[in-house]
Amino acid sequence: MKERFAFILNSDIFSHIISLKYLPRWAVLFVDLMLCLISFYAAYVISSKLFYDIPDLREISFLQRLVIVVGLQIIFFWIFHTYSGVLRYSGYVDAAKLFFAVFGNVGLLILVNMVLNAVTSSYLFYNIALLIYGVIAYFLLFCLRLGVKIVYDFFTLNGNQITPVMIYGTHLAAIGIAKMLRSGQDLKYKLVGFIDDDKNATEKMIMGVKVYHLDDNTVKKIVVKKAKAIIVSPLKMLSINPNTDLDIFLNNNLAVLTSPPMSIWKNEMPTVKQIKSVQIEDLLERPQIKISTENIAKQLKSQVILITGAAGSIGSEIVRQIIKYKPTLIVLLDQAESPMHNLRLELEEIYPDQNFSTFLGDVRNKERMEYMMDLYRPDYIYHAAAYKHVPLMEDNPVESVQVNVRGTKIMADLAVEYKVQCFVMVSTDKAVNPTNVMGASKRIAEIYVQSLYRKLKAENKATTKFITTRFGNVLGSNGSVIPYFKHQIEKGGPVTVTHPDIIRYFMTIPEACMLVLEAGAMGEGGEIFIFDMGEPVKIVDLARKMIRLAGFKPEIDIKIIFTGLRPGEKLYEELLNQKEITHKTHNPKIMIATVQEYEFENVSIDIDELIRYSFLCKNFLTVSQMKKIVPEFLSKNSQYERLDVNN
Repeated sequence: MKERFAFILNSDIFSHIISLKYLPRWAVLFVDLMLCLISFYAAYVISSKLFYDIPDLREISFLQRLVIVVGLQIIFFWIFHTYSGVLRYSGYVDAAKLFFAVFGNVGLLILVNMVLNAVTSSYLFYNIALLIYGVIAYFLLFCLRLGVKIVYDFFTLNGNQITPVMIYGTHLAAIGIAKMLRSGQDLKYKLVGFIDDDKNATEKMIMGVKVYHLDDNTVKKIVVKKAKAIIVSPLKMLSINPNTDLDIFLNNNLAVLTSPPMSIWKNEMPTVKQIKSVQIEDLLERPQIKISTENIAKQLKSQVILITGAAGSIGSEIVRQIIKYKPTLIVLLDQAESPMHNLRLELEEIYPDQNFSTFLGDVRNKERMEYMMDLYRPDYIYHAAAYKHVPLMEDNPVESVQVNVRGTKIMADLAVEYKVQCFVMVSTDKAVNPTNVMGASKRIAEIYVQSLYRKLKAENKATTKFITTRFGNVLGSNGSVIPYFKHQIEKGGPVTVTHPDIIRYFMTIPEACMLVLEAGAMGEGGEIFIFDMGEPVKIVDLARKMIRLAGFKPEIDIKIIFTGLRPGEKLYEELLNQKEITHKTHNPKIMIATVQEYEFENVSIDIDELIRYSFLCKNFLTVSQMKKIVPEFLSKNSQYERLDVNN
């Protein structure tokens, strides 16, 4: 029997019906009128045979009475637009329209009957026949729509065109998603239930489907049999524990979906097209950073803002966030032509009223940078231009020094010369106890801007505040592990991880940029701001979760291969070294690191020597000088380890 039924489902018999968008209005009206004709005939026969004490009717034919009833019914159908809806999407509103259309007609005819009886002492219809007609007609019209809906849902669902889903959550946002699934014309998901960890909500019915309690037993025995995916409501996404609440679904091969947050719903519910797979960025295992924007708004409004590295993932997000504070001008500096062109097109389209200037240039070119500073005279500089990839910088240390050290030195010196109010430098947790060239170059850049500020402050010439922000890996940034894993998963694997025990701190791009802006607003000068990034994440666990989020099973559908630590890479990153302590700020998630202080005269000589070696393209001399400036720089898994022997 199942084989026969499957053959029918897979045949072309229903293909046209399923693919048909909707019946024409005249066809729906025609079918409705046929049902009304049947209903009136049935009502007339029933009332004639069952009721004998009804007074005589006026002498007109049955056909004339039928024409009157159906003619008026057409008018009521037109008033309530009962035929304009798509039958397979019929809902409570359509049922209400039918009720008013049918019984509005019945009520009017009974009123006419009463007036006619008062005038002529005769009736045009049996009143009981009209009531019976109303009941039968409404029943048939309602059953037609319900039947079409059930049949369509059944065949499309069994034809794998619709995904049965449960909604995780039972509050306002979850109900909104459920209503959208029921009323939307893009029928892609079928609601089969709700699931919640609130015991008071379970075992109840919402919108005709059951609410199940979230536990491993229920998911394994009931949920996996009824649903193929779980839609997590936006309110639930704010309160879940991603390490446990969603793993219970992923471990049972249930796809996890979500909708846009309620903050952007405005007055409209989201659409089916806006439902998307949960991204790893959504599962950051700590609450998102919250920042007061009042101080930022006061400082940046009507100012000229320069952003170096503006076309990068961090720089471009800083641009987008700064726009809402209404600066007079935003100067975008980058040496990458195509990314800069794309950013410019995006900003011109989305923010046509904001004043932008794109400036192609390299922070290593002192003359070009000086020309730019003289041209725009910025009030604030957000310095995000840097080389950041550890293996590349390990192979090219002289370039790391040229961009990360010399480029920062040029921009910092020009900031002082042109009396910039605030210079905010973007650094990294790899600058702490560095084991690679990239981290050491960023630490040297930190040392330079801090010692420069201390020198100027001691001489009462500190017109520019120099502030450093230090944070960990950024989810989704250009070249980071997340896009790389996504690419490998899309190709079917394998996913490559350097070491099974490697861990990293993570934050989202918007969080990183909010930290940069907040640092610029709260800093007094000379500080290094660090962020409480919660617990570090094992990269292999990140890879497994991403594989499951993509709908695959780790090690079964997609393999994970360990390739070994790369040059300069260490198993874990630090936000502070052992000599550094922190001080609290008004934001409990943001702290100030107290770091070792350097005398500008001494460190400036060493840095100039370092830059000279980089111009000579002497890799080992360059790295040796870096180790002299930063004694804690001990290379790992690198050719430069031999330089540490004599330390």
